[in-house]
Amino acid sequence: MEKIIYVDNSATTAVSEKALTAMLPYFRENYGNPSSIHSHGQAAQRALENSRRAVASAIGAYNNEIFFTSGGTESDNWAIRGVCELKRDKGSHIISTAIEHNAVLKTLNGLQNRGFEITLLEPDKYGQITAEQLKQAIRDDTILISIMTANNVVGTILPIKDLCAAAHEKGVIFHTDAVQAVSHIPLNVRALGVDLLSMSAHKFHGPKGVGALFSKLPLTPPPYLTGGGQEKGYRSGTENISGIVGMAAAIKEGTENLSENIAKITSNRNKLIENVLKIPGAYLTGDPTNRLPGLASFVFEGIEQAAFIVNKLNEYGICASSGSACSASSKEASHVLTAMGYDESASHGILRISLSEYNTEEEIDAIISRLPLIVAEIRSKKK
Repeated sequence: MEKIIYVDNSATTAVSEKALTAMLPYFRENYGNPSSIHSHGQAAQRALENSRRAVASAIGAYNNEIFFTSGGTESDNWAIRGVCELKRDKGSHIISTAIEHNAVLKTLNGLQNRGFEITLLEPDKYGQITAEQLKQAIRDDTILISIMTANNVVGTILPIKDLCAAAHEKGVIFHTDAVQAVSHIPLNVRALGVDLLSMSAHKFHGPKGVGALFSKLPLTPPPYLTGGGQEKGYRSGTENISGIVGMAAAIKEGTENLSENIAKITSNRNKLIENVLKIPGAYLTGDPTNRLPGLASFVFEGIEQAAFIVNKLNEYGICASSGSACSASSKEASHVLTAMGYDESASHGILRISLSEYNTEEEIDAIISRLPLIVAEIRSKKK
């Protein structure tokens, strides 16, 4: 069987060897419930707290500011709904952007149905939002601003430090969905100034089904799940110890090797972009410079459905995507590209290639050699 070339790392990543090795004992040997007081349970409790320290250290947080969750979606929901519950007496206005992940946008839609007023900032053609835009949108009754650190479709990195400063000038809580950014770019919550930050382990070579919410003290959203009082009473449910241990190992490995990984991935990404743009009618989406090291997305004139390209690449053992994995089966245009000003045909036709440190230059060469032929073939069939 031909070796698979996996370039859909924005959707999910392979669990690293270190993460897997760290996890394995917690399935069959150290499987105790961390709430139990016997030795087996307390061993699990120590693993839980050691993992909390590792995750906190990776982002510049304090240990007691980290709450483990089932992933980025839960963390986003908890942050946004929790702040709304805390601050409803102050107001009901929330600011976000039109390019957020649906974990944020659909949560905001639900809150809008409950009487909250939502303002979605429109990005420029590169997917950027400015602090000035945000300042103009803040009102006396604004209680929360939620803006992603980096976009999952086009890779644009937003100026979170400046946006957060603009929010705090007006005393507004700031949340960022950093699912695509953690362990991929330098990130320190103290330097950024954010109040809340969401992350997901499977985006940085940890397991699926586990994530975390950073909540800067003294702010803590109300309990999201009630029950046995786990996670200091704020998120009930027996902790996923094996997953949490894997997440901690992955984020520690990723942050320790961050500079080396960024250099390798960026080099491969730049080579990919340079060569794909040689295809007639190919255009790079997102910010040309302020972008994630591993993410490159393109639109091609004359190809209105990127699924055609994705399916053809798949025939050659190359796994890429047509935008966000969460909406890959949807026939709707990409809301991100639409917000950035692309027409409907282009918004259906985005090809996203997202790299990790595991991708080799030879794999990039294989994509570069195959993609122009695929694009030409699809275009010829439309004539």
